[in-house]
Amino acid sequence: MKAVVQDRYGSTDALSFQDIDKPTMGDGEVLVRVRAASINHADWVYTSGRPLIARLAFGVRKPKHIVRGKDLAGRVEEVGADVTGFRPGDEVYGEVEAGGFAEFAAVPAQLLALKPANLTFEQAATVPLSARTALQGLRDGGNIQAGQKVLINGASGGVGTFAVQIAKALGAEVTGVCSTRNVELVRSLGADQVIDYTQENFTESEVLYDLIFDSIGNHPLSALRQVLAPDGTLVLSSGTGGRVLGPMGRLLRALLLSLFIRQNLRTFSAKPGGESLDLLRELIESGQVTPTIEKTYPLAQVPEAIRSFVDDHARAKIAITV
Repeated sequence: MKAVVQDRYGSTDALSFQDIDKPTMGDGEVLVRVRAASINHADWVYTSGRPLIARLAFGVRKPKHIVRGKDLAGRVEEVGADVTGFRPGDEVYGEVEAGGFAEFAAVPAQLLALKPANLTFEQAATVPLSARTALQGLRDGGNIQAGQKVLINGASGGVGTFAVQIAKALGAEVTGVCSTRNVELVRSLGADQVIDYTQENFTESEVLYDLIFDSIGNHPLSALRQVLAPDGTLVLSSGTGGRVLGPMGRLLRALLLSLFIRQNLRTFSAKPGGESLDLLRELIESGQVTPTIEKTYPLAQVPEAIRSFVDDHARAKIAITV
């Protein structure tokens, strides 16, 4: 099969388009004929090996898994002996540890769900990691409630575009923060207010928010707390940080500070799997959530797609056609 392969850490030059053997399927796995994938920040972390702490999970000297790609959508080719929830021909989508940038992937059955019927494979492949992060961050990390004032920092990104729509679907009043070129996009997603960060610093506003979902990490915790209600919740989803620890230092400071203040400063451990994907399918098929794709690349151009994601600060999602 064709696949995007990586045998060392580095720039996107470490990725190559090769012929390799199809994966071997285990008893609890499903062999998926991949039709589409998508680009996530995690793909760049895997490729670059930065922050260095990530290598403890990915492989210290070189990647443990040579095929990149976290998201996929496709058709079931075969099912393992212990799999009862899927059958050949089913259209599925899901999130894998690695292996999405290939023509076939062997996926643990619990990481898959039936694809939303109203989406193309490319649209469906943009959903799993980003929408699941948004859903679990708002619901599990933020305990979002109908009627709350919710601010999404990074509203035009892959996670943010889903977070705006999911927060609205859950009954919140949503403010999205983005750059000038993305204001109309965020407004079209249903945001009640949109703040252009090139014109206004939302942390200097007099408005207080019940929940802030921060997927960027570009403001100090002290600044975010100034616009957080006295009993409000700040959910830290991501960030950049330093070469060694990345966003971990900021996340740990938030957890420690939260022990001594009334406000809730939280991170969350997002869990891939069918439960979130089934709920997302319901939101998508009901029309409450729709993926937004900025660009689509063929499988052979995954390195260019990741480079665009990193260098051009891509909005919404980048899809890969397999």
